Amino acid sequence: MKLNTAKFGEIEIEEDRIFNFVLPIIGFDELSKYIVLDPNKDSMFKWLQSVEDGGLAFPIISVASLDYDYSIDLDDNVVAALEITNAESLLVMNITSIPQDNPKGTTINLLAPLIFNLDNQKAAQIVLSGSGYDISHPMFKNI
Repeated sequence: MKLNTAKFGEIEIEEDRIFNFVLPIIGFDELSKYIVLDPNKDSMFKWLQSVEDGGLAFPIISVASLDYDYSIDLDDNVVAALEITNAESLLVMNITSIPQDNPKGTTINLLAPLIFNLDNQKAAQIVLSGSGYDISHPMFKNI
């Protein structure tokens, strides 16, 4: 399937790699289909590209690749919505905000991670209420 994007131009995507957000990304309730793109294999950043809106793409990162003390607990409603049967099939990513004029000012949304079930292509953004995590945690310290 061909997809026209603002950031990457026209790209070919495999339909079986499209994630269905059963719990939507906050502020984008009307969009549910996204694909994870990895245009620069040397970068720790990936992109969450909307399939329904070619102009919408979020830079995302796996906090597991960083030296952060970060853990999440999934509520039963999230486990049910994502039909989770195997924790090893989950991928947790976080949306980042990268200022164009100052990439060292990049922040990570630790409060609302993205949960991907690789077994069934279902995904969700959840809010970790009461966790103490921030929506704009600095990625680079002491810079």
